[in-house]
Amino acid sequence: MTSELNNTQVKSREEFRKARDEEKNTDKEPKKKREGKLRIRLIPIWIRLLLVVVLFAASVMIGVVVGYGVIGDGDPSDALKKETWQHIVDLVNKDAEK
Repeated sequence: MTSELNNTQVKSREEFRKARDEEKNTDKEPKKKREGKLRIRLIPIWIRLLLVVVLFAASVMIGVVVGYGVIGDGDPSDALKKETWQHIVDLVNKDAEK
């Protein structure tokens, strides 16, 4: 008896889904194809990639200046000098040798 109920429920669900899908298809207008139209981007992809790289580099530099100057109590202009970074590399390499 339960298997008969389940079979009728399955059939009614399938019928319901088919009817619902048919309603959706009839209500919508057919999709228009974009024939012959090219999309012109406001900002080309290569400029977007270049912009991402430049913004990333700028954010890293700002982070270094803030970290060294504000958090580390050093002079912010020293954060971008080569001698400062050479000193940091020497300190790291010295600890690695031990």
